[in-house]
Amino acid sequence: MSHPIAAGKSSFDLVDPERVLSELRLQPDTVLLDLACGIGNYALAAATVIGPAGTVYAFDLWPEGIDLLRQSARERGVPQVRAEVADVREPLPLPAGSCDLALMATVLHDLAAEGGGEKALREAARLLRPGGRLVVIEFEKVDSHPGPPAAIRLAHEEVEALVVPCGFRRERLVPVGDPLYLLSFVREG
Repeated sequence: MSHPIAAGKSSFDLVDPERVLSELRLQPDTVLLDLACGIGNYALAAATVIGPAGTVYAFDLWPEGIDLLRQSARERGVPQVRAEVADVREPLPLPAGSCDLALMATVLHDLAAEGGGEKALREAARLLRPGGRLVVIEFEKVDSHPGPPAAIRLAHEEVEALVVPCGFRRERLVPVGDPLYLLSFVREG
């Protein structure tokens, strides 16, 4: 495969961005990890809130998406976005405990379907400081368009069953768009 399954698609236009950004609880010095960021719509929105004192690390397997994100970051004047091509199921080039917040926006269902969900979640846990937060945005497990087929969507209970054993406890569940929800978790330890 030359690019990831959902390359080029973004759920950002389907969510309430103000609600999502509010739920992320971004601060001026936040270090955010955007896993499987695509073209970086979430990363760019977060970088604007975080400002120059923070950092947004954005990783994706899709080189063209990373190139577009880098270009958009330059055009918008947000140098705190650091975008790299990388497989989020493998160790990423950051030190353990170096991030405050990890975001997986409508990607966990693809990773889980390919058998790499646990690896990506364990890498997120490694990179988050104790007490750091993991935010997962997913499609409700219903037949609707746009979005992936219902067969690979993850109900919030399925997301929780994948995430909690990787060192997290559930924090909040909130709707962020039709039919999207956001689940936040806190890294234990």
